[in-house]
Amino acid sequence: MSIQVTVFAAYFVVVFAIGWLSLRRTRTEEDYWIAGGRLGWFIGGATVAATHTSAGTFVGTIGVMYTAGWSFGWVLLSIPLAYWFVAAVLAPRFTRVRQLTLPAFMEDRYYSKGVRGLAAGIVLIATVVYIQAQIVAGGLIANIVFGVPTEWGMLGFTGILLAYTVIGGMIAVVYTDAFQLVVMLLGVLFALPLAVRQTDGLDNLLYLVESAHPMVFSWGTLPGTLLFTMGLAFFLGSIATPERLIRLYAMKDMKTIRRGMLFALVAITGINLIVFVLALAAIVLFPALPTGDLAMPMVATAVLPPTLGAVMLAAITAAMMSTVDSLLIVAGSALSVDIYQNLIHPDVTPRRRMVVDRMGIVVVGSVPVILLLSGVGEGELVQFIVLLFSALMASSFVVPVVGGVLWRRATKEGAAAAMLGGVSTTLTWEAYGPEHIDPVLPGFLVSAVLWTVVSLLTPPPPRGAVDPYFSDAVAQEMDP
Repeated sequence: MSIQVTVFAAYFVVVFAIGWLSLRRTRTEEDYWIAGGRLGWFIGGATVAATHTSAGTFVGTIGVMYTAGWSFGWVLLSIPLAYWFVAAVLAPRFTRVRQLTLPAFMEDRYYSKGVRGLAAGIVLIATVVYIQAQIVAGGLIANIVFGVPTEWGMLGFTGILLAYTVIGGMIAVVYTDAFQLVVMLLGVLFALPLAVRQTDGLDNLLYLVESAHPMVFSWGTLPGTLLFTMGLAFFLGSIATPERLIRLYAMKDMKTIRRGMLFALVAITGINLIVFVLALAAIVLFPALPTGDLAMPMVATAVLPPTLGAVMLAAITAAMMSTVDSLLIVAGSALSVDIYQNLIHPDVTPRRRMVVDRMGIVVVGSVPVILLLSGVGEGELVQFIVLLFSALMASSFVVPVVGGVLWRRATKEGAAAAMLGGVSTTLTWEAYGPEHIDPVLPGFLVSAVLWTVVSLLTPPPPRGAVDPYFSDAVAQEMDP
């Protein structure tokens, strides 16, 4: 048995063990969807960081920088600002009423089951897009480690993800995320000095990379408008994506949230900076790859010793899995809680709910694989699929969620118009708009305009919908 197979076998044993132990702690729907709302700052911050650090980081970021140069790196600097905004501005009001899902917040704030159903539908569609990008990365890793066809690798990794997520729910997800974050940190910390040593030091690396890719440090490789709007997509997407927002409900109070988000910010920024340097090393060491998405797997297999290379590949896998399991939780809850239980069968028994919850995760986890095997979603760099997801989330939820806890006058009609207008504009721009402007910009602007205008033209919301988020008499942070 090769060292790579041994490392991956040990990794999967730990993941399954966490899933099995989590089953014993999962007794209610609150446990299943938000880990009982009892997470401390370390596990809460680790799951946020691990969820954020996806295949988009280890495969996608390096893939784009390998292809287009370092100019892409600056857009990721918008992410720390987004996490500060969430902790300092959004969370204190957003968490006053604990919910199981983001669409449930939309119903509570906008007093409409229809708004909740619409939000759940958008979450489902956008999540399928994002999960596809992660599964593609998983298939590439399986091909490298086990020598199986990429399609079989996608099926295998999806099966593993579904198994432990369905079994343990959010409790399994957050603790596997913490373990996977450790694996990711070890992977990049091992890879950085060894990759730099292959080029005889950092100074020589910078010289060699300019020889191999003369435009690598130029701003001309990507249009300035595209870089700016991609940065906006990452900023807004980091604020509004449901898998991040729901973790605010999973942490036990605001003090915990602030500490957890700070820890996540430090971990994410550190990993990103190391990934930037690894991208430069990949340009020097492998200047003629057919796609930039192969750069990081090549560093792991051809640069690092077998054991450390296996750890690096496990880190890439951990990045993919820690994001997909969170997306499965969010999309599964949208299908089970927000659509089935809320709109189709409100009187379902608690026992039946848990069955439907697990079935929902299986359904949403299977659809992306079916689409990929049918040829839908192939051919794009992973990071650009991630950007589309960020754009969809930003144009759908930033204005209704952030605006909803900052402006009392926002109405259910305004929220519905903002979500529909933002999503349709984003998808239309993605298909027909100029490529030098990311679709997040027109989508976000249309969402903001519709939300404001329609809210002003419709009757104001009832006090019962807004007081929990605005009235000092009822304002309180989450239960300690």
